[in-house]
Amino acid sequence: MEVSLQVQRPLSLKAVFNHTIGCFDIKPFLDSFPFARTKLFTSWASKCPASRLSHRVTAGAADFSKRRQRRSTPSSKGPAPKSFTPKTQVGTSTQKRDQKNNSEKEDSSISKSSEFTEPNKTEIESNIALEEESTIELYQKNKVDEGEKEEPKEDIPSRGEELAVGKINQNVENGSTGKILENVAGLQKKETTLKTDIVSTPREVASEGNNLEKTIDTVTVKDESVKSDEKTFEDTLKLKLEANLRKQEIEGLAEENVLRGDKIFVYPQIIKPDEDIEVFFNRSVSTLSDEPNVLIMGAFNDWRWRSFTKGLNKTHLKGDWWSCQIHVPKEAYTVEFVSFNGQNIYDNNDKKDFCIPVEGGMDVFAFEGFLLEEKQKELEKLAKERAEKERQEEEQRRIEAEKAASEAERVQARMETERGREILQQLMKKAARSVDNIWFIEPNEFKGAEKVKLYYNKSSGPLAHANELWIHGGHNDWNDGLTIVEKLVRSEREGGDWWFTEVVIPDQALLFDWVFADGPPKVATMYDNNNYQDFHAIIPRSIPEKLYWVEEEHQIFRKLQEERKLREEAIRAKAEKMSHMKAEMKERTLKRFLLSQKHIVYTEPLDVHAGSMVIVFYNPANTVLNGKAEVWFRCSFNHLTHHVGPLPPQRMSPADNGSHVKATVKVPLDAYMMDFVFSETEDGGIFDNKGGMDYHIPVFGGIVKEPPMHIVHIAVEMAPIAKVGGLGDVVTGLSRAVQDLNHNVDIILPKYDCLKLSHVKDFHYQRSYSWSGTEIKVLFGKVEGLSVYFLEPQNGFFWTGCVYGCRNDAERFGFFCHASLEFLHQGGFHPDIIHCHDWSSAPVAWLFKDHYMHYGLSKTRVVFTIHNLEFGAHFIAKAMAYTDKATTVSHTYSKEVAGNPAVAPHLQKFHGIINGIDLDIWDPYNDKFIPISYTSENVLEGKRAAKEALQQRLGLKTSDLPLVGIITRLTHQKGIHLIKHAIWRTLECNGQVVLLGSAPDPCIQNDFVNLANQLHSSNGDRAHLCLTYDEPLSHLIYAGADFILVPSIFEPCGLTQLTAMRYGSIPVVRKTGGLYDTVFDVDHDKARAEAQGLEPNGFNFDTADSAGVDCALNRAISAWYDGRDWFYSLCKRVMEQDWSWNRLALDYMELYHAAKKY
Repeated sequence: MEVSLQVQRPLSLKAVFNHTIGCFDIKPFLDSFPFARTKLFTSWASKCPASRLSHRVTAGAADFSKRRQRRSTPSSKGPAPKSFTPKTQVGTSTQKRDQKNNSEKEDSSISKSSEFTEPNKTEIESNIALEEESTIELYQKNKVDEGEKEEPKEDIPSRGEELAVGKINQNVENGSTGKILENVAGLQKKETTLKTDIVSTPREVASEGNNLEKTIDTVTVKDESVKSDEKTFEDTLKLKLEANLRKQEIEGLAEENVLRGDKIFVYPQIIKPDEDIEVFFNRSVSTLSDEPNVLIMGAFNDWRWRSFTKGLNKTHLKGDWWSCQIHVPKEAYTVEFVSFNGQNIYDNNDKKDFCIPVEGGMDVFAFEGFLLEEKQKELEKLAKERAEKERQEEEQRRIEAEKAASEAERVQARMETERGREILQQLMKKAARSVDNIWFIEPNEFKGAEKVKLYYNKSSGPLAHANELWIHGGHNDWNDGLTIVEKLVRSEREGGDWWFTEVVIPDQALLFDWVFADGPPKVATMYDNNNYQDFHAIIPRSIPEKLYWVEEEHQIFRKLQEERKLREEAIRAKAEKMSHMKAEMKERTLKRFLLSQKHIVYTEPLDVHAGSMVIVFYNPANTVLNGKAEVWFRCSFNHLTHHVGPLPPQRMSPADNGSHVKATVKVPLDAYMMDFVFSETEDGGIFDNKGGMDYHIPVFGGIVKEPPMHIVHIAVEMAPIAKVGGLGDVVTGLSRAVQDLNHNVDIILPKYDCLKLSHVKDFHYQRSYSWSGTEIKVLFGKVEGLSVYFLEPQNGFFWTGCVYGCRNDAERFGFFCHASLEFLHQGGFHPDIIHCHDWSSAPVAWLFKDHYMHYGLSKTRVVFTIHNLEFGAHFIAKAMAYTDKATTVSHTYSKEVAGNPAVAPHLQKFHGIINGIDLDIWDPYNDKFIPISYTSENVLEGKRAAKEALQQRLGLKTSDLPLVGIITRLTHQKGIHLIKHAIWRTLECNGQVVLLGSAPDPCIQNDFVNLANQLHSSNGDRAHLCLTYDEPLSHLIYAGADFILVPSIFEPCGLTQLTAMRYGSIPVVRKTGGLYDTVFDVDHDKARAEAQGLEPNGFNFDTADSAGVDCALNRAISAWYDGRDWFYSLCKRVMEQDWSWNRLALDYMELYHAAKKY
């Protein structure tokens, strides 16, 4: 008869050998485990710790093991059975059975996965027949060998043997094992019957519910020459035995889980990474009991890795067990999943999800590192793709720009050609072939490239008495300039004083142009130029005029292209050099930043990179932990926001270098900043936290970048649109530097009617809002790349034509401060930091805390900067009480004002950070106000040219003298009595002096006007006072002066000395405030400079009197006279020092982060 065969897994056999009767019985078992197709699925939103597993496989395995031992079942050894590996499901085949069972049929079915395909029917039959035949042959060989040892047998013919094997037929369906029916008929030869070689193979066929066994017909095989490998036979049977044992174990686990009421179990019970497991789910005890489809949706490692969705198939197990296979990746430490019906009904283990631990693989920390490495690879790939995309976009832009420029040049060439044609045609109308008694050409007919004789009657014009005659010529209205220079000789021609020369007419000439002179170019002093009309002769046989103008247009076009490319190349080269210089300066500045704390803390390596080990060295001798028996290192990352949290405290060990101690720490791959403090014990005690700021070291190469902070400046000045003093420079310079660090910066400024709107881009009205009964218009624009909101209240407070100077300045600026906070509130802004400046925006601090902090701006912190404590001390004192962090514009000035009643109560939050200068505004390499661009590499050339230009502009003697420049506001703070003395002292030292500045006090202004008049009369060639503000002149003074004098009585910071060094001018300053923090005397401050990572850069003095000024000026001017080479090396040195906002922006960012902690 015929039965169907559907093979899904290899046959699993349980064999029992009976050697005494010369045969063996095999009970075949088919174990099938259908698996659904794996589908990608997005990560589950919830988290699942390993403790959520409600069905611990380990306990179940122990109980089952004991029970199986009582039943004397052999245990499984070796690797997992091959039958556990998913195989390709095949289709149905039909075969005939023996006539004896011809009338019997039995079918079973199993649900099929859509991904399985149906192989060739004949191939399946062949594979099964071969497997059966191989088994019989192996055993036959074994028995024959044994028989030969025991007793001689009769000869067995090698041919004429017949082997009849009943073909195996199976039909497996619905996830269960169907019945296996087998009938093998033995055909004997008529002449010989070998009774001793009969092999009878009864097979036990395992079915899904009842372990059905059927006796298999005896197969008689007569074979004298069977040769096979006995070991292969035994291995095959061993695998089949293990598969059968696996089936029995799974059945036992299912029974135990049913008794316990558990919904799931897995096999094998101990899950290891990079292996396959089978998940079994009891549908009957879940919310899916009535659902026809069962799927699981899951992922690994707390739902963070490789999500999956798989369909389950009904199994052969008793009850309502469904299963599917899952591959556990090598990175897994847990498996999490939920069951569902493929739509909207879920079983999520009572909202705990199903969670199974994976043993022997990664732990959670190793997995975190693995994820970071994967993220780094992904970012590197994205960076390459982005770079390539940017390159392609840049190339496309270049092509489009080239096309547009080329079209413009074609148009320009066409226009120039047309203009040239019109001019030349007018000249050709007036031109002649000769002029009687003045000039003529022989021969009369000629063309381009031919040599002709030009005759000139010397007596006909102004050259009658000249000793020599020369022709200076060209063609086509001098189109190519002067191209012909020839000397004339006397002719024998009569009828005048005729001279001639031979001239080759240019090839493309339509018109021949020339004048006569008494000598060659640059020597001639007298000309005959035809009464300023020049001489012109038509070329009789010239090229066609149309052809000429086509070629001329093409020549003009090529010339325009070449000129443009030269300009573009020059611009590109200059931009590259500027970029390179900025990068070098930033690198030097960063190194200086990292070394600035070396007397307290530093790292090896100096540049800390993500994923590396770093050693932190600390010198407690210079801190509050001096003399402590222990020092503990407490470290975190990313401004205390890293997901790992603070590392455990680490006791620091002695280092080899003096009093230093050290600790080693592994920097995570996702770190961008190291944060640390030091303590005297593990539990804490006394801390060194850098005055509440903590210690910070940037980390390079991390896969995570610092998230941008949002900073809003509220100020009444901003350079260059509303600049009065240094405050405006700070607002613009600091904002740009912080924005360059990838943070978001906005500025709120009054809309004065005197703004320099030419510096505002995209200026437009945005909206209006009301506060305190007043409509306030909001305008927006970009200033130096910064976003600026201009507030214009309609009450006229800022329609005064000035920034300061009104009687109600306090009222005006107080209104502006409140209106600014209201703008943020109504506009939905939520900045991290509000930064206000000086007395004019000090009210922001208390207005914010009193009216806005608890109404939508709760996460915002206030930073207040004192630029000059001499103005508005009452407002400053109140702001100091309310602000979260406060700064002033230099470290020394912070100490100088520490005793002031406005500051003294708040020293714990008061810090000094010097100001910087804007390198784009003050850049001698890209300054349109100086004669030539220069860098530190050609500082001598650049400053010489600038000095000469300055001397010429101001009427000074153009000579090589030391030049002292003074650029300042003329107030008592700036030391005006010292300025006057310095002017006379410079003149006494045979130097030149230039002053640029004005006085707000009319008396002081008049005093300097009188001084200027006196100097003009007595020393006009060596002194000049310009008593107004002149921006271009200030640039020229910075570049042309050898020294810049700043003799301030007090100076919170000062920018003049910083700008001077940018241009290679040497500062001469008094030791006060920021002047002391930035200028290090070449004779006295070498150690102090080295502590800041710098070299000495100027001259300074202590006392605010004429003796102090004389001391510094004498040394400076003497150095100029006595050691010119040394002086120029000093100029080069100061140019290479970075006084920009590069370093200072990092200091302010640390301050902002410190403010956020409160």
